[in-house]
Amino acid sequence: MNLAGYDISDRIDLPPKIDYGIGVVGCGGIVNYAHLPAYRAAGFRVLACYDRNPAAAERTARDHDISRVVASLDELLADEAIQIVDIAISPWDQFTVAQCAVAAGKHLLCQKPLSDDYAKAVALVDAARAAGVKLAVNQQMRWDAGIRVSKQLLEQGALGEVADARIEVSIRTPWHMWPWMAESDRLEVMYHSIHYLDSVRALFGDPSRVAAFHARWPGQPETGETRTLTLLEYPGDLRVVVDVNHHNWSDDAYARFRWLGTDGIVRGTIGLLYDYPTGRVDTLEFQPKAEPLRWHAADLATRWIPDAFVGPMASLMRSIQMGGEPLTSGADNLGTLRTVAAAYRSATEGRSVALDEIAAG
Repeated sequence: MNLAGYDISDRIDLPPKIDYGIGVVGCGGIVNYAHLPAYRAAGFRVLACYDRNPAAAERTARDHDISRVVASLDELLADEAIQIVDIAISPWDQFTVAQCAVAAGKHLLCQKPLSDDYAKAVALVDAARAAGVKLAVNQQMRWDAGIRVSKQLLEQGALGEVADARIEVSIRTPWHMWPWMAESDRLEVMYHSIHYLDSVRALFGDPSRVAAFHARWPGQPETGETRTLTLLEYPGDLRVVVDVNHHNWSDDAYARFRWLGTDGIVRGTIGLLYDYPTGRVDTLEFQPKAEPLRWHAADLATRWIPDAFVGPMASLMRSIQMGGEPLTSGADNLGTLRTVAAAYRSATEGRSVALDEIAAG
């Protein structure tokens, strides 16, 4: 696809080999409406599933034509046909399950956040490295169409030097879909804006400093913060703003991004958030700094849910067969977790926080 002379595509390419046996741990909503529909469309081979609630596992297997429901994690890990374990459970449970998968010599795709405890995330990354298995984190927003095409335009120099980048979201989020999240002391950044912070890192690298402001909505039932403003400072002139509110009751909801550079600007919308979890296709427009000024619209076709969920698994498979690390490797994800931790420290202490204040992995 051509956009004002630049080559772009929101198609997610697959590695040559995709027939790895996959075992799924956790059969909740995200697995059923995102992981498994994406895997089926891509042709991935899911061999078994496990959930500590047997009824949930049985229902998932039935709905997605998975041939085996295993009775225990040990049974799943003992299956030599399963080479990749896809973990989609709460972060405090994920650490133990991931450790067991590493010990069993399985490659693994972990849900985000990799851990709600940074030290445990570092320990897990070190354990996977020592065992020689690949560890990826399911930060699938990097494969969402708007982010993916933005990355391509940046790499081709379409924007020049970016100085002003913004993600602005004001929506009504159905936190009741995830009761355990709604009860968390750390909510918005840990479970939602972590996607934006990871995507910003994918586009622009690690910030040097983070300043964050957290708030609640009057009378909200959720325990943690639901309104956040995160400011990322980079060496040089780049500044990034991530501004999010989850209690917009009005008909003026929006979810948009903008990257303004010396030679061009990208603007677009995050389609998923306009009708979660059904959503819509992202929009993206590009305007080069050339007279007459003109917007060029990209013809995007893929959606964050379920299409982008192909990306992390495909990247993991590619790293297994070709070497190197997955794009969202555990080691890379430590940078995202440091950014998250810096945001919480900043909001708590009322100051900007240098990323290197958070222990390096």
